[in-house]
Amino acid sequence: MGTALVTGASVGLGREFAEQLAGRGHDLVLVARDLARLEVAAQELRARYAVSVEVLPTDLADRAQLQRVADRLADPARPVDLLVNNAGFGSRKGFVRNDLDEEERAVDVMVRAVMVLSHAAGGAMRERGHGAILNVSSVAGYAVMGHYSAIKAYVTIFSEALATELAPHGVHVTALCPGFVRTEFHQRAKMNMSKLPDRLWLSAPDVVRTALDDLARGRVVSVPSVPYKGVVGLLRVAPRGITRRVAGSLAARRRTR
Repeated sequence: MGTALVTGASVGLGREFAEQLAGRGHDLVLVARDLARLEVAAQELRARYAVSVEVLPTDLADRAQLQRVADRLADPARPVDLLVNNAGFGSRKGFVRNDLDEEERAVDVMVRAVMVLSHAAGGAMRERGHGAILNVSSVAGYAVMGHYSAIKAYVTIFSEALATELAPHGVHVTALCPGFVRTEFHQRAKMNMSKLPDRLWLSAPDVVRTALDDLARGRVVSVPSVPYKGVVGLLRVAPRGITRRVAGSLAARRRTR
């Protein structure tokens, strides 16, 4: 089944991607900052699925470390057939109230790293005439919920453009745009999600399964679950003034503890 490289692979959606890809027979390259967690995940996956698992402890915001991952993707002697750009994080603070260092880190991890790794993988895959890139974006990219929305809008549009460029060369690109997923994401960002209705929560296994199936079908944008497909449809046609007011109200509630 080839080799898949997953960023942010130690927890949350990244860990679930690693699990399901190993279950489908892929060898893995796992990328994350936490070496201890990576090694635990690697040991479990090797034992459970009898696949090869390589770990690359990496801070994607560090340009030298990021380049090592890009070099791994571009290595013709060890081809990577699927890149999953999953690493990311959120913040409960507004853009101006937050530290600029954290906002710059968000761009480094969720924009620059996606660009650099997609360039390395896309170039190598184009030469081979096959491969796939899956970029984890968000329904938030269609809304107006702070800097995170702007970042995820970039990821979605970038993925669509890259899909158009690489499709003639046998390389598929998909942007995954989930809504709220039950992972450590919101706890790490110290967001109060207690008032969010249960029906809006998605499970990580379902999101990953849908993403991989949509990638296999050649879908360029994957929105898991019928409710969120409806949300995206509404956001695409709603007047932006209304979108801004609604999103601002929701963001204010989420930051309240």
